[in-house]
Amino acid sequence: MKRFSQRVLSRGKDATKSSKKNKDSKDGTSSPSSRDSNQSPVLTPSSSTSTLNDLRNKPLPQNAGHGGDHGAGQPSGLSGAPQSGLADRFGPMGGAANPNGANAGGRGPPTVVISPTPGHIPPPGATETMPHELAPPKPGQKSLMINRMDNRDAIPEGLRTPKRQHSSRFDISAHRELEKLPGFHEVPPNRRQELFMQKIDQCNVIFDFNDASGDMKAKEIKRLALHELLDYVANNRQVITEPMYPRVVEMFSKNLFRPIPPPLNPQGEAFDPEEDEPVLEVAWPHIQVVYEFFLRFIESQDFNTNIAKAHIDHSFVLQLLDLFDSEDPRERDFLKTTLHRIYGKFLNLRSFIRRSINNVFFQFTYETERFNGIAELLEILGSIINGFALPLKEEHKIFLTRVLLPLHKPKSLSMYHPQLAYCIVQFLEKDASLTEDVVLGLLRYWPKVNSTKEVMFLNEVEDIFEVMDPAEFAKVQEPLFHQLAKSVASPHFQVAERALYFWNNEYFCNLVSDNVEIILPIMFAPLYENSKGHWNRTIHGMVYNAMKLFMEINPQLFDDCSHDYTEQQNSAAAREALRERKWAALSQQADERRASLGLGHAEAPGRAQGGNLPRVDEVDPAAEDNQKRLDSLKLQDATGRQNAHERQSSVGSNRSR
Repeated sequence: MKRFSQRVLSRGKDATKSSKKNKDSKDGTSSPSSRDSNQSPVLTPSSSTSTLNDLRNKPLPQNAGHGGDHGAGQPSGLSGAPQSGLADRFGPMGGAANPNGANAGGRGPPTVVISPTPGHIPPPGATETMPHELAPPKPGQKSLMINRMDNRDAIPEGLRTPKRQHSSRFDISAHRELEKLPGFHEVPPNRRQELFMQKIDQCNVIFDFNDASGDMKAKEIKRLALHELLDYVANNRQVITEPMYPRVVEMFSKNLFRPIPPPLNPQGEAFDPEEDEPVLEVAWPHIQVVYEFFLRFIESQDFNTNIAKAHIDHSFVLQLLDLFDSEDPRERDFLKTTLHRIYGKFLNLRSFIRRSINNVFFQFTYETERFNGIAELLEILGSIINGFALPLKEEHKIFLTRVLLPLHKPKSLSMYHPQLAYCIVQFLEKDASLTEDVVLGLLRYWPKVNSTKEVMFLNEVEDIFEVMDPAEFAKVQEPLFHQLAKSVASPHFQVAERALYFWNNEYFCNLVSDNVEIILPIMFAPLYENSKGHWNRTIHGMVYNAMKLFMEINPQLFDDCSHDYTEQQNSAAAREALRERKWAALSQQADERRASLGLGHAEAPGRAQGGNLPRVDEVDPAAEDNQKRLDSLKLQDATGRQNAHERQSSVGSNRSR
């Protein structure tokens, strides 16, 4: 399985995933990392955090990454991807590793480059916490995020984009004047709970971040209050009391639950991470700290689930799932960690969370094909599937066949395919008997004309080979290798190349050698034809290696297949003539049938002019008889209704008399 994880992780750099831009910068989300002994068994593929870079692709100043400390914490609770090679991929960015560390003097708005978050593993015995502690900023320090938004709003009036493009619609508070409250260390312990509630009230005030110059002092007071609350909960024990639960949940809901703006181009193409810039939330300086405070709150050792479940309920989960449609990758990353923590803490919500995620997938697959958080939801499910008990429940098997497999159908598969493949392989590791359902399901959704999706399907099939039991392989080898034969014969060199890469997999070659009597007759013709006629020379070499392997496994069978292929080619002309004779006989029978029904003379001129085989318009006597019976029934029904109407009329006339 380690080979599978390493290969899936490096697949984003494979030449088979071609695009309009450099392939090295393609991976928006990374696939499952190799399973190290030091990692938690519930780690799932890492999602995306965001890093800001100058629009003109110029390196930012070296001090750009040391500005604000409010952007230092990104959730990595589900992240397990190693960071090897990261410096090579993002070397030209200079010091732009801080999400909020953009140069305040730049004129252009920042773009977003997606990069994996570093893994965070708590020491043995320690509670799970969020990495990168957020130290409260110094009083009076100006937010660099607000500076960035000042620059964004400083664009000339004629070039401004609509406000809907900037952020979600928040319910702005009417009274936004705030006064700085003392810190927790400045008051005696018996007044800290009261001060906590007062700071929560301040955090319930919602500001308009589309107006970057408005309420600057109050915005900074709220940001400092959020940091103080975060530090108070994270660094103190026995400070969470029962009255705090409804107030914290209410504050989280007021700050985050809002309608997500519709896509900028509803009828056009979906969001493309390589071509389009994501819409970043301008209220992120406050939103980020609200997420981090809430995560610290529910991860605290003092957190009581029995008290909290009265406030974190089904409605809360549904509103949280709606936020996964946010275009801001930073918010989706926090949402992923938050929902995963809720799933782990609240046993009474687990079934509901799974069903609600299923409903999101159903709507995405069969109705809209638009949802930004599919990859993040699949990462959560990858961790959930990893914890399923054996034997698997029937509902989990239904989830695999009716929810996960149809997710291969949407055209935006590339946005979430690594996470989807990870979930599929997790199921097969749990229960090998599901292999036949999975492989036949993949073949059902196999793309016909989309070469990019076909390469992704081939990647997933090789991942499945890694965990496939030999007994299960025997059940699916014929339909699977018929499809592989079509892929090998594809004129698209990347499809053919990816299919031929299977012969570099040692376990695949072992399975093939054990079943060569069935596989070689299927694969011989496309391999031989490609060795002679494919336009790409790389394919010639790979085909030669595959045929050499078959020849070494069973030379006699190879010679028999070669002889059969030669005879088939020599008899091709005779078979074509036989086919033409069969069609001529069918045409003659059709002409005779028309003549017997009196239609021959009417069709003759058309055949003489067209020169093609006539269309057989057969008239079935049984169908004619059925139609006559139906007409008679309609006639009887009409007659019956007429007689009934006459009887009613006579009865009415008798009564009037």
